[in-house]
Amino acid sequence: MKHSLGKITSLLYVIFILFFSVSSQKTFGQTVESDERALLNVDEGISFSKDSLFLMNFRFRMQNRAGFNTLDGDDIRINEFEMRVRRLRLRFDGYILNPKFQYYIQLGFSKADLDLESSGVAQPVRDAIVYYFATKDLYFGFGQSKLPGNRQRVTSSGNLQFADRSIANGAFTLDRDFGFFGYFTKKTGGISLFQLKGAVTTGEGRNTSKTNNGLAYTGRVEFLPFGLFTNKGDYSEGDIEFEENPKLSIGMTLSRNLKANRTGGQIGLPLFEDRNLNSLIIDGVFKHRGHSVLTEYFQRTSPDPITSNEEGDIRYVQVGQGLNVQVSKMVSSNSELAVRYAFVLPDQSISAFQERIDEALLGYTYYIKGHRIKLQGNVGYKWLEGLLRFENAGNSWTGMFQVEFGI
Repeated sequence: MKHSLGKITSLLYVIFILFFSVSSQKTFGQTVESDERALLNVDEGISFSKDSLFLMNFRFRMQNRAGFNTLDGDDIRINEFEMRVRRLRLRFDGYILNPKFQYYIQLGFSKADLDLESSGVAQPVRDAIVYYFATKDLYFGFGQSKLPGNRQRVTSSGNLQFADRSIANGAFTLDRDFGFFGYFTKKTGGISLFQLKGAVTTGEGRNTSKTNNGLAYTGRVEFLPFGLFTNKGDYSEGDIEFEENPKLSIGMTLSRNLKANRTGGQIGLPLFEDRNLNSLIIDGVFKHRGHSVLTEYFQRTSPDPITSNEEGDIRYVQVGQGLNVQVSKMVSSNSELAVRYAFVLPDQSISAFQERIDEALLGYTYYIKGHRIKLQGNVGYKWLEGLLRFENAGNSWTGMFQVEFGI
């Protein structure tokens, strides 16, 4: 025991001497020309840096929530509760050797983040991509990241004005994928500008080990006629910046996924046979003095969306149309009211397996520290087959309270 304590004491003494020799200007007669430690800054997140050799920004965030769903539209007894950590994320970004070479890593740790609710394999890696910035207006990426799809999906889940994204997003989003990405900003001479985004990816979604010989090709164009939004507000819901001048962004995405093997392309259950998918997304966001409007339209097609196995089980591509509209107003410097209407309209080819679904939500957000720390609550009503009546079978009420906390 005494021998072990002696070793520990000696080790602590050596560590102390090494630390003191690095941090002191003069140690044992040697002059240290500069402080070799990395510098630590705390602003938005925690940053470590060393001259121009590297920079690492570290952030975390979590979403704790409690919600409910009722039995029916006219029976408000609780059918189920949802009480859990919806998201728990760690994020790292920065550069190595040169600011032209940047990276972005995001890890997820909650059950939903790990995809354990839809598969039996834990997938903690959400984003892992390296970027090369050729100029300030042109850069390229290689790795796993969000595709340049609909605006709400690309917007971080921490920057939403409702607890969840819309049902239209859930049905038709492109989600994440692995491959090559490119981004270019074209200025028109005035304050207006175009943003061009493209990707060539596997088409199979996150963390695939191998794929077939079909790839996904995605292109997006955005037009900002009144210039850039404050603090990248075109990808942050609600006008918490109180834009003094009107700001507008209109975007369109086209995506073709060849030989996709999942019902939603990059997401969903495995299909029994590969299928080609075509997606069209048109969206826009407008902000001015605390008012905000977000609109998204989706359309997905496939020549033959239905697949089956030898046992007669059916799985089909999620084809059809969707719409999401959100309108909000900042009622004070840190309080916001928002309403959402969204629907998913399945294509006629799969109407025997899936009904139309609509949702309407009313939301309130109290921003304590912008989107970093906030309290959110929303209540809503979902109805099937376009039948709004409370007594229609399958209609239900929903409610959610959520706390977003992070740096």
